Amino acid sequence: MPDVKKHILAVDDDTRLRSLLQRYLREQGFLVSAAKDAAEAETFLNIYQFDIIVADIMMPKVTGIEFLQKIRSDGNNTPVVLLTAMGETADRIAGLETGADDYISKPFEPKELVLRINNILKRTLAINEAQSKLIFQHITYDMETGELKDGDNKIIHMTPVERTLLNVLGKKTGEVHTREELAEILGVEGNLRTVDVQITRLRKKIEVDTKNPRYLQTVRGKGYMLISE
Repeated sequence: MPDVKKHILAVDDDTRLRSLLQRYLREQGFLVSAAKDAAEAETFLNIYQFDIIVADIMMPKVTGIEFLQKIRSDGNNTPVVLLTAMGETADRIAGLETGADDYISKPFEPKELVLRINNILKRTLAINEAQSKLIFQHITYDMETGELKDGDNKIIHMTPVERTLLNVLGKKTGEVHTREELAEILGVEGNLRTVDVQITRLRKKIEVDTKNPRYLQTVRGKGYMLISE
């Protein structure tokens, strides 16, 4: 299966530069959407899922930094590269403090921009892969594939219920889930004992000492909590 093309949103009020960015990035194998200002960019963000955003700081009405502030406040964590004027150190610092992942000064070499984009995409991929894995000493669970493996990389059999429990608890490690909440998720409302039994079975697969669980802990009077290394 061929790699899925990464989708870039380019935001710049300069028609010529916007067109050049769009053409060059497409030639480098990216999907590219181009917006003339922050308002149009937000419209695109409501429609598509982007892998990275390239935005000019000096735009009318809403600057690149204000645009970045807005999407970060909305919970959008898409990586952002800011295009800054040569020598505008204050803008670069403000952008990084606001949540930009990188910046590049205009005028710039298109090849340098692509290198910076690829570096960010590699870092993002590594972070996402790490976040999708739960580590229990020599046992690893991949929430993307649903596979539990031992230290020799051999798959440990899991039931669908055990997989559901790990996915639910693993998405919010360190947070307590009540027995009632887990019973509802498992479709056994009113039968809390079933939850306890499934937790016990799951512990046998991820804990070294099931009598003194380190990862799948009981929070007395509240429920269960998963901790990953």
